[in-house]
Amino acid sequence: MKTYKYMKRYKIIACYIVALLVLITGACTKMDDYKNQYMKGGAIVYPGKMDSVKIFSGKNRVKVTGLFTSDLNIVKYRVFWNSRQDSVEVTIKRTPGVDTAKVMIPDLPEGIMGFQIRTYDALGHISVPVNAAVKVYGALYQSSCINRGITDTAIQPDGSASINWVDVNANSGIINMGIKYSDNNNKLHDTLIRSVPTGLTTRLPNFKLGSAISYRTAYLPNPTAIDTFYVAYQTYGIKADVTSLYFTNYQQPFTSTTGSGTGRWRNPTAWIVTNPVLNHGGNGGWASDDGTVLAMESGLGAAPVVNGKIFQTFTLPAGNYTFSAALGNNSFSNPVYVVAAAGSTLPDVALVPVNSIKFASLKDQRFDFIINEPTQVSIGFVANMTGDEYWRVKSVKLIKN
Repeated sequence: MKTYKYMKRYKIIACYIVALLVLITGACTKMDDYKNQYMKGGAIVYPGKMDSVKIFSGKNRVKVTGLFTSDLNIVKYRVFWNSRQDSVEVTIKRTPGVDTAKVMIPDLPEGIMGFQIRTYDALGHISVPVNAAVKVYGALYQSSCINRGITDTAIQPDGSASINWVDVNANSGIINMGIKYSDNNNKLHDTLIRSVPTGLTTRLPNFKLGSAISYRTAYLPNPTAIDTFYVAYQTYGIKADVTSLYFTNYQQPFTSTTGSGTGRWRNPTAWIVTNPVLNHGGNGGWASDDGTVLAMESGLGAAPVVNGKIFQTFTLPAGNYTFSAALGNNSFSNPVYVVAAAGSTLPDVALVPVNSIKFASLKDQRFDFIINEPTQVSIGFVANMTGDEYWRVKSVKLIKN
């Protein structure tokens, strides 16, 4: 009875073993069928992919670079974009060392672009893809580029022109400013100023007084971009004290004409003084007060001044100007004007508002004016004075902005 039980157990185990062998055999058959279906030509071969892929932004173009470090069987590679609708193919000849891939892709639209790169061997095997994306720049970015602002300009005592630039963000993309200017020998200079974000001041040596600069700003959209974007050239006047170029005898100590004597009242050299101002024994316009001044005075024994004028005449080139007068002691209530007028004289007091390029009350001491083309201009003082009235000017200044 015991022997029978053991025999029955052995039969059951044997059945299990047979069933397991059947299952294994069936599985192997299915694997062989899969292999025959999908690997009819043998094992799948993938050529080595491109390594160290980099794509650099440009103006409606990109540059693709990479390395081939291992697979010597690669004969070409393709770069796809626009959802694989567009591509470029580049043939290569591998060497035993490391080879470099480089291709430019032009005529791309502005915006974020995705690219896929695959390599191929001579048998047509295709590598796994390498994907990358980059921003392409174009007209929209160009339209956002503006010239870097200038906060102030001035001519320095050494004759150089100083330019103070507006501060910008470190990531603004500005890399330099190109400046064209002329020196006092009329030599044209083309200077490149490397941009720093803040506190930037530029000096242009031996700058031609009264002239302007022409400058443009260069932008690099990102640090590795392959194209630089330029703003159109812009003209900018350098603020300069041009008084000495056009005025004579314009500050203390003022000189007087030799024929006007040695008294308190004399005639100033280089200034045109009209008869109503010569109300001190035939002299006027110059006084020894306050260290010598340009002056008019009525009353106190002198006749009234009616349409009295003190001025100089010269030709100014086109530009923006500021005229100012440093006013000394004064006491007057009637109209006294500082005036710039076209031509060889100044208008009478009543016509100052209509026949002037620009004017202001002497008490305001300054005015700005614009000359659109080379023009003969008279600049100075016009006054009506009655009773005990006087004014004194210690200097005048003409600035070209």
